Amino acid sequence: MTDLVLLSADGGTASVTLEGAPAYAKPSGALTSRTAYAAAHVVPKPWAENVPGAPADIDWDATLAFRHHVWSWGLGVADAMDTAQRNMGLDARATRELIARSAAEARSVGGAIVVGVNTDHVDEEVISLDAVIDAYKEQLHFTEDAGAGVVLMASRHLARAAISAADYERVYRAVLEAASTPVVLHWLGAAFDPALGGYFGSTDSAVASETVLRIIGDNAGRVSGIKMSLLDARAEVALRARLPKTAAMFTGDDFNYVGLIAGADGVHSDALLGAFAALAPSASAAIQALDAGDDGRYLGILGPTETLSRQIFAAPTFYYKTGVAFLAWLNGHQQSFSMIGGLHAARSLPHLSEIVRLANACGALERPALAAERWHSLLTLNGLRP
Repeated sequence: MTDLVLLSADGGTASVTLEGAPAYAKPSGALTSRTAYAAAHVVPKPWAENVPGAPADIDWDATLAFRHHVWSWGLGVADAMDTAQRNMGLDARATRELIARSAAEARSVGGAIVVGVNTDHVDEEVISLDAVIDAYKEQLHFTEDAGAGVVLMASRHLARAAISAADYERVYRAVLEAASTPVVLHWLGAAFDPALGGYFGSTDSAVASETVLRIIGDNAGRVSGIKMSLLDARAEVALRARLPKTAAMFTGDDFNYVGLIAGADGVHSDALLGAFAALAPSASAAIQALDAGDDGRYLGILGPTETLSRQIFAAPTFYYKTGVAFLAWLNGHQQSFSMIGGLHAARSLPHLSEIVRLANACGALERPALAAERWHSLLTLNGLRP
């Protein structure tokens, strides 16, 4: 086996054995025991002006090929979400083009797709509640016309404008009434976006959950589920137990997804995870094991990936996109380790080295020899390869 060179604690290097790629098989049909979406990233043109503050210049061939990679493993794609750098480099024009292109690609292969609907095309930071409603509706109608399912994302504009739980209920009622099909709500915690602290009217998740339940209950038939990304398994389980049967819980907990997806007492979470973009083969193989009734194999496959995910999503959590793109580069899904907005610089080499170590250990390197070659080239570029 080839040695894999990693950074040691003192800034030197140390070697570990490069593991082989797991022999996971793609599913022959649809995954059945869980609904699972991978929240996909975008790939920039490596030669373009993708610097902080510049409009996104996307490599559409590589970006869409990555979505086909996800679909080929039986997973759905959650697009134009925070993993795609909403509010962190993906401008309004690029967002619209991403939604239109991805929806068309999904139709071409019968792939499942949902996309994020937000208010982030509005440049003003502070707007009225009525303007929030109008902004949501504008993106909602564009997304529905493109033929994609809707995830109603948490809005920074709403977080700034709302002064009570009633304000959230008013806005969501108006937007949901405008939706032609049921949508997935989105609860993104402050770890992912500090501007969303106190969303749904309280920093206490139990209190905010009451608002969520009222929104779902008062809009019967218009909400198909909620993606919960608080990195708080207890809060998710508590809300999950009280959801109506018409609304699924989609875990967005990249720290605790293994147990939440497995569930307990016949109740489980489905998945809408940025981690699954980095782990599509493992995620698919694990859910295939659940489909076959093999809980032990599920845990054996997915359990070891959670430590890797915790490293990718380590504080400051909103820079997790860098780890997702880094693994996509290691696995050959993009030409260079680069991101729109220059966000590839958001994580340190020691952080990336630990991602490499954990990915190697849990079978997340799809092409281990290529991953080693690319990682070693990055070390060499930084003067650290012996």
